[in-house]
Amino acid sequence: MRQVTVPSYLEAVRSSRTALRTAGFLALGILGLGVANGSALAASGDDLTARGAYLVAGLGCADCHTPMKMGPKGPEPDLSRQLSGHPENLKLPPPPKADGSWVWFGSATNTAYAGPWGISYAINLTPDKETGLGNWREEDFVQAIKTGKHAGVGRPIMPPMPWPAMSHLSEDDLRAMFRYLQTLPPIHNRAPDYQPPASG
Repeated sequence: MRQVTVPSYLEAVRSSRTALRTAGFLALGILGLGVANGSALAASGDDLTARGAYLVAGLGCADCHTPMKMGPKGPEPDLSRQLSGHPENLKLPPPPKADGSWVWFGSATNTAYAGPWGISYAINLTPDKETGLGNWREEDFVQAIKTGKHAGVGRPIMPPMPWPAMSHLSEDDLRAMFRYLQTLPPIHNRAPDYQPPASG
């Protein structure tokens, strides 16, 4: 029987996979304990803020609420505008016409979207009191995500905001997200208002 020698770099890959798998199981176990015991999380504001940061990152909020800019290797998030929504000074031309194959479009910043619902813009999630969530209450945020209404009572939240999926999060998770968002540096940026579809 022929003996096969495994190259050392493959052995290192195998070891790192095992370590990653173990770390993944540990993380899932810890996360599961946190989810199963929500009251324990609520005991500490620091834990809630950390959980909120985890959820905001894991749910990809920055993918749409942080504008993209062109970097040396292509589009990249503009971290100087982290979670501040569609740039107020960026005026867009009318979107392309849908032709049946393409029915919705996104801007180069990935903060404005057009489709059968009209034109929607990612809002400012920073705690700026005039243009962001600075004057929102925790309950406003929770109700916005649970009901799909701006500030929990206003106009419907439009696509592509995944509020229907996010509405399945617990109220504790949504409160944690809001608490984390309130720790961000406030950025003054008034995203444009939603534009309904043109009639006719």
